[in-house]
Amino acid sequence: MGEPEAGSEFAMRAAAAAGPMADAQYILPNDIGVFSLDCREAFRLLSPTERLYAHHLSRAAWYGGLVVLLQTSPEAPYIYALLSRLFRAQDPDQLHQHALAEGLTEEEYQAFLVYAAGIYSNMGNYKSFGDTKFVPNLPKEKLERVILGSKAAQQHPEGIRSLWQTCRELMFSLEPRLRHLGLGKEGITTYFSGDCTMEDAKLAQDFLDSQNLSAYNTRLFKGVSVDGKPCYEVRLASVLGMEPTLHSEMTSKLKNYEFQGCHFQVTRGDYAPILQKVVEHLEKAKAYAANSRQEQMLAQYIESFTQGSIEAHKRGSRFWIQDKGPIVESYIGFIESYRDPFGSRGEFEGFVAMVNKAMSAKFECLVASAEQLLKELPWPPAFEKDKFLTPDFTSLDVLTFSGSGIPAGINIPNYDDLRQTDGFKNVSLGNVLAVAYATQREKLTFLEEDDKDLYIRWKGPSFDVQVGLHELLGHGSGKLFVQDEKGALNFDQETVINPETGEQIQSWYRSGETWDSKFSTIASSYEECRAESVGLYLCLNPQVLEIFGFEGADAEDVIYVNWLNMVRAGLLALEFYTPEASSWRQAHMQARFVILRVLLEAGEGLVTVTPTTGADGRPDARVRLDRNKIRPVGMPALERFLRKLQVFKSTGDVAGGRALYEGYAAVTDASPECFLTLRDTVLLRKESRKLIVQPNTRLEDSEVQLLEYEASAAGLIRSFSERFPEDGPELEEVLTQLATADARFWKCPNETSSNQA
Repeated sequence: MGEPEAGSEFAMRAAAAAGPMADAQYILPNDIGVFSLDCREAFRLLSPTERLYAHHLSRAAWYGGLVVLLQTSPEAPYIYALLSRLFRAQDPDQLHQHALAEGLTEEEYQAFLVYAAGIYSNMGNYKSFGDTKFVPNLPKEKLERVILGSKAAQQHPEGIRSLWQTCRELMFSLEPRLRHLGLGKEGITTYFSGDCTMEDAKLAQDFLDSQNLSAYNTRLFKGVSVDGKPCYEVRLASVLGMEPTLHSEMTSKLKNYEFQGCHFQVTRGDYAPILQKVVEHLEKAKAYAANSRQEQMLAQYIESFTQGSIEAHKRGSRFWIQDKGPIVESYIGFIESYRDPFGSRGEFEGFVAMVNKAMSAKFECLVASAEQLLKELPWPPAFEKDKFLTPDFTSLDVLTFSGSGIPAGINIPNYDDLRQTDGFKNVSLGNVLAVAYATQREKLTFLEEDDKDLYIRWKGPSFDVQVGLHELLGHGSGKLFVQDEKGALNFDQETVINPETGEQIQSWYRSGETWDSKFSTIASSYEECRAESVGLYLCLNPQVLEIFGFEGADAEDVIYVNWLNMVRAGLLALEFYTPEASSWRQAHMQARFVILRVLLEAGEGLVTVTPTTGADGRPDARVRLDRNKIRPVGMPALERFLRKLQVFKSTGDVAGGRALYEGYAAVTDASPECFLTLRDTVLLRKESRKLIVQPNTRLEDSEVQLLEYEASAAGLIRSFSERFPEDGPELEEVLTQLATADARFWKCPNETSSNQA
């Protein structure tokens, strides 16, 4: 992390000036870190054909990324359309003069640019990491003058005024339910209509399981039928709608159902015009594919997005897994379920990247050692996959990553059945790591002075090790006990013993059940916790550290900083906990808090968290890790915890898994740590996540050019202003039409007409 503190003087002062509700956690500070993603050298090394392949995949990803606006909040598409029209008519420098003439200060205009950059970077007005709303850090009346007096408003007065009137109240509103993403009274989400509850989500999941339908590419809309029974529309994302069409694997699913006394209707056509653009560029990319596997992969993705078929996406993913070591790597679809409050629906994302050969060579050595290292994990062999399917593991320089945020590493696909039988791929995103996790000493919080220099020296190298282990041997390990549709089990019920109970296996996954559908709301965080724990556990192995080039004292420092980083992250995680709802808003951070709790529970002075007073006179805290007790105290504690995590996951024991995980994830003010009080300290000194500026590619006379932008809020805005040069206005129209068509699902009876779409 190590980004500028949102608790900085300007942020605190501006938040106070904006009113009592403009808490610093709901704004992006003017001094937020902004960095450009550097992939120039990797792109230069591509052949002309590879560049064309990467270009069209990037175009498909950027178009698909617009879907996230419709998956985030009711107002996000309108805010995006308004900002895009504003900056297409006047770039940030041109709009600057107009804003000053309208009475904005330099700080207020910068706050507006940071807000706009935040919208583009998160693909909506909720932070991708933490699911917290952010609002403009300037008075609404001043922003209104800028917008309504802009060149865009002069060119299209009715259109701009209509967009502003539609989104202005929701853009600034911090009423309690709107502060975070969530379901029902807990927050806002557009994966479900506004009247859906967690009970509705569970019922819908049971229905989907009964029909062997995946939730990944769906949304759920609730209504009441003429007979008074609840009725639910399960809407699949696809180019095709409900019009008569040639028979496919999906057409037989598109009908009305009765399920547990309720009406269900499966429809399709969600995001259709956007997915049409995705499909067009995937078709163009096929012409430049390097081999038949890539061609077949793209053909299945096209089928998936056209028909609304997750099964087709699985088939495409199989070809993707088989496409070992491509020069241009990519993946696209409805992938991660972190932001669905129920944990089953995938957010759209797409990435395109080029291989970094030096770091990839280290990861290849790790893969070669994987089968041996898996035996070191603390569960019996029967709880590990029958055969380790050797995956691809590459370090990539990202060219394009569309969606709500950019991770440091990825282990995909997320389909359990493919992971168990076909395997997976791991990627570490090298140029993302280089900018997102750089650390400045003066910005480091909660560490002892003696630890800071060591932390800065080894944070990057230790994170490379942790990401490698987390993705390959964390997400890549462990077996699920499954019963297929014919009743056959994939384990020997007579001989396999549960190491926690000493008895035979009592539970497993039935046909149609998946990890996500069964563990739902805790699935993502629980799995991230398991992967993080594997990373901590295996980084103690000298063989692993040798692979990455660390021996002797350096190896010990890497271990220490890796563990120290994890326990510090556990404290920082409190920013992402909402006391009012007793809920966590970010899967990875909840996982890190759980690990902190496990290590604190180990006792013997391994980890301590102590409240202090900072040099500025404000509350502070210190995290201490006794490096001499990592092996004798920390390792056994992690071993016991990891075994329990895996056993509950393998056996599908939701009750046991929930009790364990939610017990450690509980945030209380019990002594000695007093975490609820510490949360106030963390918020006071919290750091804002960096914004990352990505390049564009442009096709000029059959040659692909790389367009790069400066590392600033204005540069990020320019990158988006130039992202859709041929059809920007058309896309904005499409987004607002799609949002308007569904706006009724999030209307409250007392809403004013000015808020209506």
